[in-house]
Amino acid sequence: MKLLRYGALGAEKPGMLDQDGIIRDLSGVIGDVAGEALSDEGIATLRDLDPAGLPAVEGNPRFGACVGQVGKFICIGLNYADHAAEAGMALPEEPVIFFKATSAVCGPNDDIEIPRTSVKSDWEVELGVVIGKHTKYVSKEEALDHVAGYCVVNDLSERDFQLHRSGQWVKGKSCDTFGPIGPWLVTRDEVADPQNLAMYLEVNGHRYQDGSTNTMHFDVATVISHLSQFMSLQPGDVISTGTPPGVGMGQNPETYLKPGDKMELGIEGLGVQTQNVMAG
Repeated sequence: MKLLRYGALGAEKPGMLDQDGIIRDLSGVIGDVAGEALSDEGIATLRDLDPAGLPAVEGNPRFGACVGQVGKFICIGLNYADHAAEAGMALPEEPVIFFKATSAVCGPNDDIEIPRTSVKSDWEVELGVVIGKHTKYVSKEEALDHVAGYCVVNDLSERDFQLHRSGQWVKGKSCDTFGPIGPWLVTRDEVADPQNLAMYLEVNGHRYQDGSTNTMHFDVATVISHLSQFMSLQPGDVISTGTPPGVGMGQNPETYLKPGDKMELGIEGLGVQTQNVMAG
């Protein structure tokens, strides 16, 4: 099942994509793709609906982030061995955890704003994991049972802010529009193996990233279990699980986003994002 949110920024409505690619309105069933709607019971209720009995959404509305009311936006750094190598950093012994501000969240096809003082704005296609129920001290064996679904994330990063402006990585990760999520939240029953998904990212038609989740250093279950030892995870929390090689920082010479660029990125079975880059 593919859940989504559509409509104007700040006024998104819940919906689902039916088997014919038609958006069906869920406003009469749930308030948002958030909270209890993400639980096993909530998703089972939605799965039992007949999409043909739901109102069809006309036209081509804007897609919002596929999950609403995000409480935590947690990212895992250096989680692909070949990306760590291109960044010139050692492969970590434990997952590297950092946060993006939730104000960075935007729709999958919204314009990306380059910060005014940016000199190194970069791209990162990543598998997003959306938590579906309260998770604390969960084992690796049970971790995936706590997932509501999966989605595409572009973990945009300003490398100068991130690496040379002192303090934590959050400065370079949290700029407005630096967290596109979606287009859909694909429920976990439709993702047979989150560790075997092809992923890519292109800028202006040139493919920079062409990888797979099967080269993750720490798999999704390990990441969830590890996080849950330090903090509880709540329905709607988003975990962005790292990126394969091919980021701008890893090019020779280094290549960064500029106004007028266009990005396209996607993950097998989870949809595609398309973003125009503009000056902030």
